[in-house]
Amino acid sequence: MNLPTDTLVDWYAAHARDLPWRAPGTTAWGVLVSEIMLQQTPVARVEPAWLDWLARWPRPSDLAAASPADVLRAWGKLGYPRRALRLREAAAVIAERHGDVVPSDVDTLLALPGIGAYTARAVAAFGYGRRCPVVDTNVRRVVARAVHGAGDAGPASTTRDLADVDALLPADEPAAARLSIALMELGALVCTARTPRCAVCPVRADCAWQRAGRPTYTGPVKAVQRYAGTDRQVRGRLLDVLRDTPEPVVRARLDAAWPDAAQRDRCLDSLLVDGLVEQTPDGRFALPGDRNSAT
Repeated sequence: MNLPTDTLVDWYAAHARDLPWRAPGTTAWGVLVSEIMLQQTPVARVEPAWLDWLARWPRPSDLAAASPADVLRAWGKLGYPRRALRLREAAAVIAERHGDVVPSDVDTLLALPGIGAYTARAVAAFGYGRRCPVVDTNVRRVVARAVHGAGDAGPASTTRDLADVDALLPADEPAAARLSIALMELGALVCTARTPRCAVCPVRADCAWQRAGRPTYTGPVKAVQRYAGTDRQVRGRLLDVLRDTPEPVVRARLDAAWPDAAQRDRCLDSLLVDGLVEQTPDGRFALPGDRNSAT
């Protein structure tokens, strides 16, 4: 594949965002926390939460010892709060089975609770400098345009996408890890989905999409997820009530959070099933494991 990878890495060195989890000395635990938080969540919302999280729980064992209620309160409005509890479960396994050190091997990372293929590879590459293809939406888009000359990547194919990126990576492990993050950053800052900044792209001269005249993408379009009025919003409203109070609340407090009774009841039931809310013996509701919950 004809892509000037050295040029891209040099561009990254000069233009990369100054993000705290990229700072020298950041542990693989810090990288893991950042990757979990960044899933479907903007960087601007993650940065302060990540700083607070690592200050409070600098090691996996610290998080494992925290109550689920404290973890959910610290997670705040990052969204998809089950990620927080799964991260706590992973931290417990890391503390108990791996000497409180995040594993560096992809297969071992995949065995941790809540850790998928992307996260495992990202931790190996960005936490340990390993050579392994890391593919997210941004990387897929860069490869689709710069290598294949397509306007976008189309439906994901794990085998194809990993093979495409693997073919670009140099044999040297640290160099491969630098290229992996550079590809991701290029997609986030320059080769964006709607308004690519081709004039400042470091690989413009070698971009197959440019050479082809920037053809319009005509393949399947990914549906845009709405939020307003969805069960996600209702679940968030209910959790907000519980996060903002130090004591279990009566049902009427939750009823006031959303007007549609049927949707509200369905969402409360799902929160109970997911273990994100508990009902106390006296019929009130609280975050799981809250120290202030009635027993």
